[in-house]
Amino acid sequence: MPSHAGRRAPDRGAAAVEAALVLPLLLMIVFGIIDIGRMVNAQITVTEAAREGARALALGTDVESRVEQMMGSRKDVTIDRDGCANSPDAVVKVTYQFSFITPLGVLAGGGLSGNVAISARGVMPCYG
Repeated sequence: MPSHAGRRAPDRGAAAVEAALVLPLLLMIVFGIIDIGRMVNAQITVTEAAREGARALALGTDVESRVEQMMGSRKDVTIDRDGCANSPDAVVKVTYQFSFITPLGVLAGGGLSGNVAISARGVMPCYG
């Protein structure tokens, strides 16, 4: 009766090699899901902050405090605004420096810092 041990010898270590080939791709996918989800959330927040800033500017209230309130604890926020004295519309542009938390930012072209500028522009008509 032949032994089964002789047949299994060439397959030893195949699972480890397959795992070593698939693991980097799997990690890239997981890192991408994490960071792209965070980036989409930041883009939505920046867009909402720009819209609310433009609304505050059109109504004549404090733009900076409204944008900071909308952005929450996020830092690295820049606010550019053009008031109702110069045009019929109140325009606010909010720029935020997004930082990746995974190594994907360096690989995706964010440079060595892994930062990407996210910006949005809010426009509201000026009220009489």
